[in-house]
Amino acid sequence: MHIGLIGGIGPAATEVYYRALIGAHAAAGRRLSLTIAHADLREMAANLEAGRVAEQAAIFAGHIDHLRAGGCEVAAVTSMGGHFCIGELEAISSLPLINAIPVLDSYFVALGVARVGVLGTRLVMDSKLYGLASVEVVAPPSDQLAAIHTAYVTLAAAGLATPDQCAMFHQAALELHRQRGAEVVVLGGTDLSIAFANADLGFPIVDSALVHAAAIASAAMAS
Repeated sequence: MHIGLIGGIGPAATEVYYRALIGAHAAAGRRLSLTIAHADLREMAANLEAGRVAEQAAIFAGHIDHLRAGGCEVAAVTSMGGHFCIGELEAISSLPLINAIPVLDSYFVALGVARVGVLGTRLVMDSKLYGLASVEVVAPPSDQLAAIHTAYVTLAAAGLATPDQCAMFHQAALELHRQRGAEVVVLGGTDLSIAFANADLGFPIVDSALVHAAAIASAAMAS
């Protein structure tokens, strides 16, 4: 199956998806068929901040039309933040979408955990990962959300994390585990893997990008 990705939101997350899909197909001895459409991170971030859901869905739908014209048979958005308009996008998309939210629901059911901490954009944290149904989702305290959101958006735009940003995210994850009872912490920002590379905090860190990419690879190779 020819996969279409909406990438660029941000670039580091796109690379995570790309490498994961290459690895999954290589491990299975299958040929990867993939096209990536580049979306504008600043445009999406502005629409997310302003709550312009329909406008962003229409922008993504235009990218999907281009992917379809290039032969893609399925599409996915390589950003958890970008899933803020996923329901509206599903209604107008010219291709079937592999939505990360039900993918994560199924993943946590299989993992057998009851309480999950989340880090990401303010909307991802406020919405408890868009209302994930399979587990109880806990977020950092409300007085920390703005700082975490700003640090994450800055990281995503730059494609790298400063030592101070890494320390902030690690401390937030530790507090979710120790103070909020999170059995695992999910990186609900698909660029956050940059800040957690090689980090061992003593409890599981789940990268939503890798979970989503694995589901995309599985769907592609099932056809």
